[in-house]
Amino acid sequence: MPRVLTKAEVTDFRERLCEVAAHLFYARGPQGFTLRELAAELGVSPMTPYRYFKDKDAILAAVRARAFNKFSRALEDAYTGPGDAPARASAAGEAYIRFALEDPTSYKLMFDLSQDDAAYPELAHAAERARLTLTRHIHPLVEAGILEGDPVLIGHVFWAMLHGAVMLRLAGKLDCDFTAMVGEAFRALVSGLRPKAK
Repeated sequence: MPRVLTKAEVTDFRERLCEVAAHLFYARGPQGFTLRELAAELGVSPMTPYRYFKDKDAILAAVRARAFNKFSRALEDAYTGPGDAPARASAAGEAYIRFALEDPTSYKLMFDLSQDDAAYPELAHAAERARLTLTRHIHPLVEAGILEGDPVLIGHVFWAMLHGAVMLRLAGKLDCDFTAMVGEAFRALVSGLRPKAK
């Protein structure tokens, strides 16, 4: 009979399982390995992952939810720092880039793979948290008259630009200074979104 694990032991093992699974999903894709192989990587019996998750898709959902939450925390922490609305928005943008370049595994699992989020409430909640985090710093800029337009739409414009730049950088497809390119893109977007003179 298996030993009854404490809540802390269950949490620790789930974290370790998700960490190993994240690297397998990243390296091989969702269909590129079996739960038996995951168990072998963890040094546990083939049935052990099933004590914690229904199947591999549930593991992927947990891995992606974990990545979204880690990403959201990084942006939230940056945004709540000192300074005015533009300084805090800039800090959030820098946190976005730093997260993506320092943890490409989590970043690509969040945005390169898709699932039926509604089937996994934890994933749906984490993805929504990240989506709101990506646009919330635009609202104060619009309210202060620095930018003009729909804050959510503007947030998605900045997100699309950052995501494209980051993916090109991660793929090694850029032959220019990444920081300078992103700075120029931000400058052009902000310039175009400033309130028009009456």
